[in-house]
Amino acid sequence: MAKYTLILVRHGESEWNQKNLFCGWHDADLSDTGTHEAKYAAELIKNKGFSFDVAFTSVLTRAIKTLYYIQEGTGLHWVPVYRSWRLNERHYGGLQGLNKAETAAKHGEEKVKDLDPKVIPACECLKDTVARVLPYWTDAIVPVLKSGKRVIIAAHGNSLRALVKYLDEMTDDAIMGLNIPTGIPLVYELDANLKPIKHYYLASEEEVKAAEAKVAAQGKAKKNENTAMNFCSTAALVILYDSGISHYFNQSTFPSSIKEKIEKGNFL
Repeated sequence: MAKYTLILVRHGESEWNQKNLFCGWHDADLSDTGTHEAKYAAELIKNKGFSFDVAFTSVLTRAIKTLYYIQEGTGLHWVPVYRSWRLNERHYGGLQGLNKAETAAKHGEEKVKDLDPKVIPACECLKDTVARVLPYWTDAIVPVLKSGKRVIIAAHGNSLRALVKYLDEMTDDAIMGLNIPTGIPLVYELDANLKPIKHYYLASEEEVKAAEAKVAAQGKAKKNENTAMNFCSTAALVILYDSGISHYFNQSTFPSSIKEKIEKGNFL
């Protein structure tokens, strides 16, 4: 029997998802489709008899709005919400704003999946994303779960993959093939040690497969494309201090709006 319940939701389609651009920390809004997906997520949660007591999300608009629509559709605007940059999408550095398919065509799909920060200055690979998500899981989310609260996390493809990789003890190769669909709640039933008993999506198998295929197709290379692209941008560094540890990001690809949110708010 499950001791704890955790709901994971990838934000609805963003305006940059719609254009098939690497979004990363760019603060893109939800598209009309994304808004519909967020509202549908609320329907699924409510109609399947689920609820939550505490919510976690990133400091990016698309995830915050997804959570808002879920709270609105479930009548749970009153639950406490905690926002952290640690739940942000993977930072793509010089890739942000580039077309995913065109980039894959030029440099190869496998390289685009897991780029090395040494190749693309001031960005994150999935391993880096895992490294900054897990401390927040351990320090902020686990205590809430252990207090008996039901938790929902509305976040991003790669920050959620980081959690799934940890919970399901997935290999590096296995996690690279995982495509979490947008706007479809993923429920984890956890035992007393926070080990998964089982997990499942709240939508039908057909819906999930179609949504996974849609996400996977975004990074596929278009045939006969030969667009020249420059991966690198001028190295200007922003230093974010987190408990005495410096995190370096490329100034030219770091959104000022997100920098302000981190500087002004307590998002650790």
